[in-house]
Amino acid sequence: MRVERTALDGVLLFVPTPHRDDRGLFTRTFDAVLAAEHGIDPAAFVQDSQSRSRQGTIRGMHGRAGRGEAKLVRCARGAVRDMLVDIRPGSPTFGRSLAVTLDDESFLTLYVPAGFLHGFQALTEQTDVCYRIDREHDPSEDLSVRYDDPDLKIDWPLPPAAVSARDLAAGSWARLLDRLT
Repeated sequence: MRVERTALDGVLLFVPTPHRDDRGLFTRTFDAVLAAEHGIDPAAFVQDSQSRSRQGTIRGMHGRAGRGEAKLVRCARGAVRDMLVDIRPGSPTFGRSLAVTLDDESFLTLYVPAGFLHGFQALTEQTDVCYRIDREHDPSEDLSVRYDDPDLKIDWPLPPAAVSARDLAAGSWARLLDRLT
């Protein structure tokens, strides 16, 4: 497994090496020693969650106020287009976005530090996304920006098939900027 830096400050990709044979495959999806070598405390993660979505579903864009929340995200089944937006005032990449395809072929794991909006679109008929999160969920700290906000300019690869009522009611990027700055 190797670690790659991305265009967004602090965001990392953990790139495993799947071992394939006539039985199928085996791959490491997390390595605590490697994470620690890159400044990530593996013991800090307190919650694992999983979502299942059908093709075209969009979940996001979500974040956390206060101390934020760091997470490790991977796609265990199918494929997603994962989206991040840096919402850390003072960050060298503030306001910039990153798109990464996560799937069950490459087994990439995306490390998202605290201070990002996160969302994804399911690209396959059935998609399972696994999250390892460093804080318990506190609904009073939820932040969200509408997935199709024109200021974010997110290019979702498929027409939206399903979006939650919560995500449809999310605020604008401009409103979040007012709150952050």
